[in-house]
Amino acid sequence: MAQLSDDCFAFDGPLMPFDEALEELRKRLQPIIRPENIPTQFGLDRFLASNVISTETVPPADNSAVDGFAIHFDDLYSDQPTTLPVIGRAAAGHPFTKEFTRGSAVQIFTGAIMPSNTDTVMMSEDCQTVENKAGDVLTVTIAPGIKRGANSRRAGEDISSGQIVLRKGHRLRPQDIGMLAAAGYKTVAVNKPLKVALLSTGDELREPGVSASPGTICDSNRHALRSFLEASGCVVTDLGIQKDDLGEISGALHKAAANHDLILSSGGMSIGKEDHVKSAVEDLGSLFFWRLAIKPGRPIAFGQVKDCIFVGLPGNPAAAIVTFLTLVRPLLYHLKGGQLNAFRFNVSADFHHKKKPGRREWLRASLHQSENGGFNARKFSREGAGILSSLVEADGLVEIAEDVLAIAPGDQLQFLPFSEALK
Repeated sequence: MAQLSDDCFAFDGPLMPFDEALEELRKRLQPIIRPENIPTQFGLDRFLASNVISTETVPPADNSAVDGFAIHFDDLYSDQPTTLPVIGRAAAGHPFTKEFTRGSAVQIFTGAIMPSNTDTVMMSEDCQTVENKAGDVLTVTIAPGIKRGANSRRAGEDISSGQIVLRKGHRLRPQDIGMLAAAGYKTVAVNKPLKVALLSTGDELREPGVSASPGTICDSNRHALRSFLEASGCVVTDLGIQKDDLGEISGALHKAAANHDLILSSGGMSIGKEDHVKSAVEDLGSLFFWRLAIKPGRPIAFGQVKDCIFVGLPGNPAAAIVTFLTLVRPLLYHLKGGQLNAFRFNVSADFHHKKKPGRREWLRASLHQSENGGFNARKFSREGAGILSSLVEADGLVEIAEDVLAIAPGDQLQFLPFSEALK
């Protein structure tokens, strides 16, 4: 389990800035490292538990990048065509095994090992050949102008044996799985997935498909958050909907803390009389911040229940998802040994917007390609924290810093895509 400091911040007073909250997470939380060896082909989206050092040289020998003729460059005329006898052929997996003699050529196919004393390959379509009745190439004529080493791949130009090809904490992508295989790894050491307990709170919530009663609404948060958690590589235990009862919520948190790395809840984080999550967490452990200078999602809590990390998100659907993307998802990667910072890129604003000073805001926005090849961000027309449709229509979030008071078309902004890839 990750260990958190016991001390907590005062819950009244100024709102905590977003960057300060991230810094507190860096200081207080250590990655949860539980290595395991798994087959390489099942490593997608897992985090490396150690550096990967190649046991292979790739390519293992000089080889041809094209179909053509392998030659020694110094045998060519520089100012006129050169005609050479063809003394054999080399194919991938079937090298030319005879002794190569200078002043000759070997017909070679893509991936085949370069015969000794050859250093250059002329592509077949750039050559003139003479063949016998059986189709064997007898001579090849090569035009001047080719460069030494053309169309040949040198041993080790991709990977050298003993080279670190992937580093500890790296999240494995499809191309990385290929690299592991090329480096000779049948199995790979990765960190075990985080175990996350997920719950929603609120007497107003009901499961989709359950008959409606006055004042109730379908619980969308838990279903969206579970999908985000699983997409982040977590193993999720769904604790369902917990009623607005301090004893019930405390019991659920106490039980979940025994065998999970993190508890994630939504709702019940404000200071109303029916918001019991904050009180339950304080009774069982501690909170170290819970009111952030952000919009949407001001009431968000990070703390601990026994030795288990606790994260409490707002109950409004858009606020819950935005705070998950901006704070929780980077936290999950940090706990798994990856990076805490999220990937962002620049876009141009295609809208007007005004905001209060001292508060970080994220606007739900869609991207549209501009005439110059860049991207313009267009914000969703309705910004309420409970408008889930705004996230469905958007491609990601535009981030507006605390000291920015107004946005005009053409202003450069940071964009956090929903489909971001963290390194």
